[in-house]
Amino acid sequence: MNELLEMEHIKQLKARYVRALDTNDWDTFGNTLRDHCVAEYSGGKYSFDGRDAIVKFMSENLSGSKMLTMHQVHSPEIEFFGELKAKALWYLEDTVINLEHNTRIYGAGIYHDEYEKVNGHWLISRTGYQRTFECAEPLGKDHKVLQNMFA
Repeated sequence: MNELLEMEHIKQLKARYVRALDTNDWDTFGNTLRDHCVAEYSGGKYSFDGRDAIVKFMSENLSGSKMLTMHQVHSPEIEFFGELKAKALWYLEDTVINLEHNTRIYGAGIYHDEYEKVNGHWLISRTGYQRTFECAEPLGKDHKVLQNMFA
């Protein structure tokens, strides 16, 4: 196994996961997950069993022109367990702008992911993060969104 190449495949998988999340590309988002994936976001505050439940939650809560998100993951620490399993820690920085409630939530955390290689492709089998901090603030009355790909 070429670990550097396999690490790159996992990095691209996680990049696709956050890009699809932020662009509301729910088919691509779902295709990053195993069908039996488990997700525990915010230290388990939001927990889901199965790809369909995860995609349903995300698409119902983070879609549309009134909910703008930005998720960045970096500094991966990837460890392999044979040729078909891996784990990784990722540092998360995110921003969620809720235009309906005129608020911005931002913070950081550590993602804990598990991966399985299926038919030659890595998929996320377990994901979730524990917050290191989270902040919320109202947006000022003069706040303007200059571009919104969903509007």
